[in-house]
Amino acid sequence: MSEAMELTTFQLAKGTTIKQFIAANADIDAWLQRQPGFILRRLCEGQDGWVIDMLLWRSARDGQRAAAGVMSELSDSPVHAAINPSTVDWTIQPCRHRLG
Repeated sequence: MSEAMELTTFQLAKGTTIKQFIAANADIDAWLQRQPGFILRRLCEGQDGWVIDMLLWRSARDGQRAAAGVMSELSDSPVHAAINPSTVDWTIQPCRHRLG
């Protein structure tokens, strides 16, 4: 199995709602859909205010290449201002098991 899961957890910038954050992702979502190896994305928000941004890639290499691209190609995206950068935790790991 070569798929990889990318997980990023963070809190939103002060005063930003999840609805505003999702709207700020419009350019990111469109860009992700054009990236080689992109399979799916899910955004979740817990009652504690933490956001989980989960992406599934065909390979870790695809995910790593895209992560670098988000920071360079989309550096002016409004999504960056919607995130509290001091809370960001990011990882991408190969999948070892799949059900469904």
